[in-house]
Amino acid sequence: MPSASTPAVQSRAAKETLGPPITAGIVTALVGFTSSFAVVLAGLKTVGANQAQASSGLLALTLTFGLGILWLSWRSRMPVTLAWSTPGAALLASAGMVDGGWPAAVGAFMIGGVLIVLTGLLPALGRIMAKIPTALAQAMLAGVLLPLCLAPFKALGSAPLFIAPVVLCWVVLMKFAPRWSVPASLLVALAVIGIHIVSNGVPISSGKLLPRLEWTTPTFTVEAAVGLALPLFIVTMASQNIPGVAVLKSFGYTTPWRPSMLVTGAGTIAGAPFGGHAINLAALSAALAAGEEAGKNHNRRWMAAFVSGLAYLILAAVSAALVTVVAAAPPGLLEAVAGLALLGTLASSIASALAVAEERIPACITFLLAASGLSFAGVGAAFWALGGGILVRWMLKSREPLQKA
Repeated sequence: MPSASTPAVQSRAAKETLGPPITAGIVTALVGFTSSFAVVLAGLKTVGANQAQASSGLLALTLTFGLGILWLSWRSRMPVTLAWSTPGAALLASAGMVDGGWPAAVGAFMIGGVLIVLTGLLPALGRIMAKIPTALAQAMLAGVLLPLCLAPFKALGSAPLFIAPVVLCWVVLMKFAPRWSVPASLLVALAVIGIHIVSNGVPISSGKLLPRLEWTTPTFTVEAAVGLALPLFIVTMASQNIPGVAVLKSFGYTTPWRPSMLVTGAGTIAGAPFGGHAINLAALSAALAAGEEAGKNHNRRWMAAFVSGLAYLILAAVSAALVTVVAAAPPGLLEAVAGLALLGTLASSIASALAVAEERIPACITFLLAASGLSFAGVGAAFWALGGGILVRWMLKSREPLQKA
């Protein structure tokens, strides 16, 4: 019988140790990418990106946060994972094109990145963010998500043969394997697109299958800064960065806050001219790299995050091909996949917004304003929703002493 110190036993032990982190890292990247890239594409196209610019944005986001994961996990020796801002992409999809078009949107992305960097450098800015009532921030997000989450069900009426298989797959997987519900529904959607391409003879240009970064010179407008950059920053901080810290804390890790904000902010600024809207700490997918699935050794789970960073860089290479194929999709199919991907976030946002009885009326006002699509003075609904909710909350709070008297 071989000794515990023999090379064969040591090699087997090393494989057993490295196996779970490697597997968890690959799963983290696959789930994180496939579960929400449709939301990103929908958001970028809504604010004015053409197919090449949207493809470039997806590539820039994947590259920047993939490299950011490698740096942060290696330096901190913690399973710090990053992602694109899915709620931010949903915000873009509901905001519509801003004055100044796509270049102004790119300028807003850069401003959002600067604000994230300042959050890491200036503790006071973090404290200001913390003062925004959670109920109102979540209500704003829920209102932004509502039109997108209605898309699958609206599309069922107009194109049932295309949409029904996707929705059915999502429902079945939500019962038996919730984590894979959106990736599986995406695979079904890709199969539907393939059938559509073949049966209708839709041409696919091979030149568009290779990833390429497209530069856009940003322009800066007050309307885009107020109506897009500020809400994008708020929703990214409230719905991604803060929950991301909480997820890591639940597994016994203290997030390196300042380095994380500097890396994600700088990455957002660097990716913005190529179409990337925002990167941030991962929230839901963070648990895949930080939990027991990444191995029993608490001190080696950082390897899962590192592997996910490498996997994201590989996925970046196929991003253009995915965009090209999705561009040939039947009308409504991409929006349906995006809506299904956001249903869980919508449910948790509504629950959080209405959790405290005293906050429900301001939260409802915020939700309805955000869902209304209101646009005034070139500024979109998200800004007015948060502002209106805060005003109503202040007015109701100020009545309490009079009522008690």
